[in-house]
Amino acid sequence: MLKGLGGLGDMAKMMKQAQEMQSKMAQMQEDLASMTVTGESGAGLVKATATAKGELTGLEIDPSIFVPSEKEVAEDLILAAIKDAQARASERAQSEMQKLTQEMGLPADMKLPF
Repeated sequence: MLKGLGGLGDMAKMMKQAQEMQSKMAQMQEDLASMTVTGESGAGLVKATATAKGELTGLEIDPSIFVPSEKEVAEDLILAAIKDAQARASERAQSEMQKLTQEMGLPADMKLPF
């Protein structure tokens, strides 16, 4: 009879760990929204700032790229800076996720959320 209670104890422990993980995941999502990354192109002529969640929050453009005959170059530089910021955001989010899984003693390659 007591063996059954041991199983329930393990289940309760697992539920508590799952709840703890859920709250840590929610906290991490909030943290990612406040972390910023900067992507750039054209050796810094265009800089894009984004949250670690990938939301674009700012764009800084050196006026020298605004030459009417070079319109496509300017557009390409802007797109490249945004893509760079998004890639950096993705890397930052992955890095934060790895930190969280390590803190909780989970395998680093575990995919979260489940």
